[in-house]
Amino acid sequence: MYPEHTMEGYRAAIALGADFIEPDLVLTKDRVFVARHEPYISTTTNVAEIEHFKNRKTTKIVDGIEVTDWFVSDFTLEELKTLKARQSWKDRPHTYDDHFEIPTLEEIIAFAKANYTKSGNPVGVYPELKHPTYHRDLNLPMEDQFLMQISKAGLHRKEDPIFVQCFEVATLQYLRSKSSVKLIQLIGAAGITPDGELLYNQSDGSYDTESQPYDFVRSNDSRNYGFFASEEGMKFVASYADGIGPWKPYVITIVEENNGNNKHLKETDFVKIAHAHKLQVHPYTFREEDTRWNIDTSIEDEYTLFFNAGVDGVFTDYTAEAVKSRSKFLKE
Repeated sequence: MYPEHTMEGYRAAIALGADFIEPDLVLTKDRVFVARHEPYISTTTNVAEIEHFKNRKTTKIVDGIEVTDWFVSDFTLEELKTLKARQSWKDRPHTYDDHFEIPTLEEIIAFAKANYTKSGNPVGVYPELKHPTYHRDLNLPMEDQFLMQISKAGLHRKEDPIFVQCFEVATLQYLRSKSSVKLIQLIGAAGITPDGELLYNQSDGSYDTESQPYDFVRSNDSRNYGFFASEEGMKFVASYADGIGPWKPYVITIVEENNGNNKHLKETDFVKIAHAHKLQVHPYTFREEDTRWNIDTSIEDEYTLFFNAGVDGVFTDYTAEAVKSRSKFLKE
């Protein structure tokens, strides 16, 4: 209902039974972490309609892709606070467009520390550091500033209710060298489009794993996302991270037979390999709009497929359905 990455959205998720809230983090011009899905904001704010910000539209290279938009890195926090958040999904309710401001990481942590989940636990935070190489190229390095902020907030130890996720390996390795905070290696599939969505191409029951973490691209490291799903890859991830966050097809794949006329779902050995290396598995993202898994089961029971596969948690845009499915699974 609410636009993503707003305090109202986080509050509603906790009220519905979520254990963690997930802020995607980018940096402002004056080096403040704010929650936006991407460093460009035309689809998630009203920036395009603000006359005195018209000249801020520009072109930058984000992970090798040329993007023309308005970028958080060209605004101070004071300027960003004058903008309002919008629902980026066209077919979702837009009732609350232009109602809420962009929250900072500091505000999100303060909310988490002041509240409890429905089960009585502290609200967990699960930040993602978005595009560290992009930010570093703009002289906005993320890692040390982030470590300083979570340390100041008392969320820097392994036992604290926080996971830190990133697609880029070097960033996670650096964080591990400085902190014991729980780290999650994200892995994608196919390519990532300029709007941040993963391309899907699965005609033979396998997932496209040819894309790479962008820091690997820049360092001419040939390993792709498929590497991370292998025994060798899991061993590598376990050397610096506490878990792995795969796109859903790594765990439950869609197999197409008879020239695509017959489809069925198949559990992979991804979770088994990860657990053998003591890695937690948190697949993303469960959405009602994604009906690709609605082949052998209902959308609601999609969660059960993944719970049966042994995942340790899931990312969802629809908290109520996820909580309902988890409760049903635990009772059976």
